[in-house]
Amino acid sequence: MDLGLKGKVALVLGAGGGLGSAIATSLAAEGAALAVADLDQGAADATAKAIIDAGGKAISLAWDLGKIDDIDAHVSKIETEIGPVDILVAITGGPPPGTVNGNSPDIWRKFFDSMVVSVMAITDRVLPGMRERGWGRIITSTSSGVVSPIPNLGLSNALRLGLVGWSKTLAGEVGKDGVTSNIVMPGRIATKRITFLDEKKAEREGRSVEDVRAQSLASIPMGRYGDPEEYADMVTFLASERASYITGSQIRIDGGYIASI
Repeated sequence: MDLGLKGKVALVLGAGGGLGSAIATSLAAEGAALAVADLDQGAADATAKAIIDAGGKAISLAWDLGKIDDIDAHVSKIETEIGPVDILVAITGGPPPGTVNGNSPDIWRKFFDSMVVSVMAITDRVLPGMRERGWGRIITSTSSGVVSPIPNLGLSNALRLGLVGWSKTLAGEVGKDGVTSNIVMPGRIATKRITFLDEKKAEREGRSVEDVRAQSLASIPMGRYGDPEEYADMVTFLASERASYITGSQIRIDGGYIASI
């Protein structure tokens, strides 16, 4: 199946590893040119190099999402070097685990800027060009916590929900311009972030990591953690021409983990 991505330009945030790297690689395999952004320049370089070595086109950027004033310069660099952005995949990483109460206003502001305002502001920067060309994709990766809040991930549960409401509203505003806006929600995907959270839960509850992992696997109908590539394939489809009638949706890639309908 031709996904219609040859010649498109994709910006993937958080693409230095885990889900972001898998998504960037998947999009590149379908012919898109990639702007690989990550807080860690070395990690972004590694993903871009892997894409180039496989015959694709990519540039890398060190990008601190908390620095809202840097957005225009970053996007301008992408436009100059590989072209205007057709596909934005927003992965903002996760805040530290903890309760939803007891956080200072400064902590809320810090993560609100890096996890929420950054996505909205980057979208506002690339959206006019998408609308003018009559084609665009805004795909925002959140968490299963926006459907069923995850204990001890208070900041993530609260802040990511704002992106769900924003994305749904945006879909209604730009659909007639050929631009789609969708949310993707990972369940337990085998990344360093999930390993970190399993380790923290084990430490907090005085249990072994193996016990925590076994309990987690038992709650997943498919009986395993997902592969980053499986998540990436869904994002790549949503970015494609074939998904032109899918917008305003929240799509779970979780092996059946989220229990609610």
